[in-house]
Amino acid sequence: MILQVPREYDVIIIGTGAGGGTLAARLAPSGKRILLLERGDYVPREKDNWSSRAVNLEGKYNTRETWRDKHGRELHPHTNYHVGGNTRFYGAALFRLRKHDFGEVRHHGGVSPAWPIRYEDLEPYYTQAERRYHVHGVRGEDPTDPPASSPYPHPPVSHEPRIQHLHDDLVALGLKPFHVPLGIMLDEKNPRRSPCIRCNTCDGFPCLVQAKADAQVCGVDPALRHANVTLVTGARVKRIETDATGREVKEVVVERDGAEERYRGGIVVVSCGAINSAALLLRSRSEKHPRGLANGSDVVGRHYMGHINSVQMAISKCPNPTVFQKTLGINDFYGPSADWDYPMGHISFVGKLDGDTLKAGAPPLTPGWTLEKMAQHSLDFWLTSEDLPDPENRVSIDGDGRIVLSYTPNNEEGHKRLIARLKDLMKKTTQCSVHGHDCHQGLLARSLWVGQRIPLAGVAHQCGTVRFGNDPKSSALDANCKAHEVDNLYVVDASFFPSSGAVNPALTIMANALRVGEHLLERMR
Repeated sequence: MILQVPREYDVIIIGTGAGGGTLAARLAPSGKRILLLERGDYVPREKDNWSSRAVNLEGKYNTRETWRDKHGRELHPHTNYHVGGNTRFYGAALFRLRKHDFGEVRHHGGVSPAWPIRYEDLEPYYTQAERRYHVHGVRGEDPTDPPASSPYPHPPVSHEPRIQHLHDDLVALGLKPFHVPLGIMLDEKNPRRSPCIRCNTCDGFPCLVQAKADAQVCGVDPALRHANVTLVTGARVKRIETDATGREVKEVVVERDGAEERYRGGIVVVSCGAINSAALLLRSRSEKHPRGLANGSDVVGRHYMGHINSVQMAISKCPNPTVFQKTLGINDFYGPSADWDYPMGHISFVGKLDGDTLKAGAPPLTPGWTLEKMAQHSLDFWLTSEDLPDPENRVSIDGDGRIVLSYTPNNEEGHKRLIARLKDLMKKTTQCSVHGHDCHQGLLARSLWVGQRIPLAGVAHQCGTVRFGNDPKSSALDANCKAHEVDNLYVVDASFFPSSGAVNPALTIMANALRVGEHLLERMR
């Protein structure tokens, strides 16, 4: 039975992830009629939420759709269409972009462009987002921390012994490791009452106990407590149609249960993720918008970025019994350093890898090591470097309406140097606390770079395809994320990023959604 819902709303939000879910929560108390359209459904709560085999090896919750790369080869994106978007599966590392990321940054491979807003413009909304998403951390530990108007709302998540030992080693080497800011509902002082149980199935998994601060739990669910907010799942938006002038969105066309439905909204907000938002606008071309909706500048779909990401496994003689590993970060190489004039990037951890997860990535085996044994003895680092906006790195649509993702990595030298610095650091660490001797046996790497078959990392950090700016000739959105060419169309996922920085984009998406939400409330008064 198809749910019958009204067709007229004050605001329609397409997508329920970090942007759409957060915006819905901000607008909900206004009393305005708000419609959330989500192509997927809720992630079912079941034991497989905590199964590494089901989540990582079998990809149980991944979309089954296929895209194509620039050579026409099929891509199987590791992305998830559910209420809460990809935040249901993220690692909840919630970083602010660094203050200098908002300005022009010189890299070895080129220049990262300035944003049309300053860090100071977004700072109050970063603070609001950290409160909404229960962020744990310590101001000032990170040497690149931008100024903040208040402390983190919760204390840092403690390091387990193996990670604390590494932290102490790094401090002895002159570095400034820090506690990663994490959005989890953890109370370490009262573990019996803590919603989060600090398990090993957080990063990359949906949280079975609803204790990860994702966009469903912290955005959509609170929004739906207001009677003026409606959520329709299984609703795939096919296109957006304007009036005869082309200056105003008239209808949102949806396919649900095989039937077409049409909805009208005074304001329409696109928040499908950088890839699908660009694809939706491109599919919505018309006589007034022949290159795609709001695409007179021809930038929609272009300047795709996803970071240069890799996982580096340091295999040790001593075991790593850490359960919740993603607590330590290193940003000493985020900007220019003593031995190089350009940024390298960010180092932190992924959730503790196991044998089933390694099967999905299939790293080369060291003689005498099984995948399970490797996982039991590994430190599992996550490295991120900034990729630069290139107009030829783009999302487009083929003749069948399928997504084509064309991407050639750039600015790679910094990432190569970052890997080399990590290797060097691992050689210099002191005796391990288990056996009392140097326990590192070199690094094994499994590449998570975008450009082959798109891995999870390549899609999780997607940004930049509908950039904002002050010049309508070189951007699709204005500084409030409204389309230059359409008076009631906004985009609030990471599409608006003109550059990617080198930290996870989630908190910036959330903060910007709160900023745009305030603008929309003023507009609707």
